[in-house]
Order: sequence, then C-alpha cells, then structure tokens
Amino acid sequence: MSPAAPASCPLCGAEALETAFRYDAPPPGETDFPLGEGQRYEREYRRCRVCGHLVAVHDLDLSGLYEGEYMDSTYAGDQLRETFERIMSLPPERSDNLQRVARIRRFWTDRRGEVGGTLLDVGSGLGVFGARMKEAGWSCTALDPDPRSVRHADEVVGVHAVQADFTTAGELGRFDLVTFNKVLEHIDDPVAMLARARAHLADGGFVYVEVPDGEGAATEGPEREEFFVEHVHVFSAASVALLGARAGYSLEAVERIREPSTKYTLAAFLR
Repeated sequence: MSPAAPASCPLCGAEALETAFRYDAPPPGETDFPLGEGQRYEREYRRCRVCGHLVAVHDLDLSGLYEGEYMDSTYAGDQLRETFERIMSLPPERSDNLQRVARIRRFWTDRRGEVGGTLLDVGSGLGVFGARMKEAGWSCTALDPDPRSVRHADEVVGVHAVQADFTTAGELGRFDLVTFNKVLEHIDDPVAMLARARAHLADGGFVYVEVPDGEGAATEGPEREEFFVEHVHVFSAASVALLGARAGYSLEAVERIREPSTKYTLAAFLR
C-alpha cells in the first residue's frame, strides 16, 4: 500500500519527523515494478528525531510487489525450488539462516534449557528458515499468504503449512516460538500485527523479530537495501523496543547484527 505522510512517529508518537532521504529514481538493486499510468518515482523516508525510527512516505502503488504476478516473475517454473536449494547449500559462514537458527538455539537453551519446541513462522516465503529449524529439532508450522510458498513448504520443505494472511487468520494453535523474519517492515501497522501473535503463544513462549537496522545501514548511505521501496518502516534499536512494548511484550534481548548477506539487522526476543 501507499504510506501517507504521518503527523507523528508511529512508534513513539513524537511530532518530531524530519526528511532523512529522498529518491527520484530506484536505487541500484531494488525490485523493478511497473508504475501506474501518470506515476513518477518519488518517495522519501522521514526520521523521528526522538527515537530514530524511519517511516516511508510516497503515493506509489506497490500492490504488484505482493500479488501473483510478482511471484510469477520472480519464481517462474522451478525457480522457487531452485532458489531454496541454492540457499540451503550455502556454507555456514555465508548463511543468514544458519546463523539465525544458532542465535535462537542459544537463547532458547539459556532461557528454557530445552533443545526444541513448536514454531509458527509468519511469512515463511522460501521456507529455508523452517527447514533449518526442522533440522534443529523443532516442529514447524509455516504461514504465508501465497499458495505457491505454502505448497512448497508442504511438499519440498516437509513442514506443516497454512495459507493465510496473519492479520485475519483464524485459530492456528499455540506455539513456543512465533517468528517474524523480515516481515514487519512491510506492514503499515506492525504494532497491530505483532500484538496478534500473543494469542498464539504457549505459556512461557517467546516472539522472535528481525527488522532492518536503519541506524547501521545509514552509515553506508541511502542506497542500502534496507531503504528499498518495499519497506514501510526501518527501525532503530529504540523503536524495536517501543514496537514490542506497544504490542504488549517485554523486551528480553535485542542484538544489532551484520549478516553474511551484508544486511544490517536488529534481532529481538520478546515475551
């Protein structure tokens, strides 16, 4: 959807937004999508001077990024499976997912003294994370709105898969861990989406969140992928904590990461 100009910061509420970056052309590497008739590529990010959160402002119609034609062009034929297998074959030092799993396992063992549990992965996409968590002894449910991703998770990854929009999904069960890996930055209201996960947490369960780190990425300038057009929100360490608090959680841990893929990421565990 197209983010309108906010009057205040969507995380801390401060009326202290300033223009951080402006774009009149896509930065190198950004997903190519067709503009509507009469549209020009113009957008900006506004930064909160209080908490450092960045929010996108533009009137571009991005619906094609999340509809069938984008999946068709991105993963035509067997490319979904081929991309999955290519990422699964990466060595540990080059794999974001293997390091993500290791991070979760360390936290889980420290807090619960257990090896595995039940997992709901919201926005499962290619299913690489679910596959790696399954290898690590977890019972995984993959949730995604796209039927191809769900079929792939069921038939190739071999995990239970549900086709649904998490914001409107019905009863899914309760899980030891609910994960949002690079999901909430795409949502107009990430607080509301995150709050819904509380209904799906088992007693003593946690939520794991990964979002783009705007503070880290800004050190390399506005053309970083963290600031690509599909990101409605780009977070700071302070705004991740505010996100969790406003959704009804306590912050258990937060870490600033430079991933093998070079992404600047904030990873947080919420309870």
